[in-house]
Amino acid sequence: MVTDTIADYLTRVRNASRAGHRVVEIPASNVKKEITKILFDQGYILSYKFEEDKIQGNIKIALKYDKFTKEPVIKKLQRVSKPGLRKYAGSEDLPRVLNGLGVAIVSTSHGVMTSKQAKEDNVGGEVLCYIY
Repeated sequence: MVTDTIADYLTRVRNASRAGHRVVEIPASNVKKEITKILFDQGYILSYKFEEDKIQGNIKIALKYDKFTKEPVIKKLQRVSKPGLRKYAGSEDLPRVLNGLGVAIVSTSHGVMTSKQAKEDNVGGEVLCYIY
């Protein structure tokens, strides 16, 4: 039984990209779907597909690699807020990852979004993870 589903999601993507897999399959949830959409919009993955089953469904993610060096595009996935210690940030205190080169994903009252979008919308929330 997995207690932290977002950490499980990030670990599956991290392990698949380090192993050189083209596709990774992850059990679906609404938060994971939103994180997947952000990863696609920011250019960290090639494509994704939501498969609906009777109970939960799956997310299939096609990972992205550099054409020349065959290195994964995702260098690091880091979970910030954990079930044992939640990390919240106001709209003024939202983190910048690698001086703006990375992405911080934030769960706000307006939905899951990047810290840049949250700062524009002037909302704060729970900092879920860093990606670069």
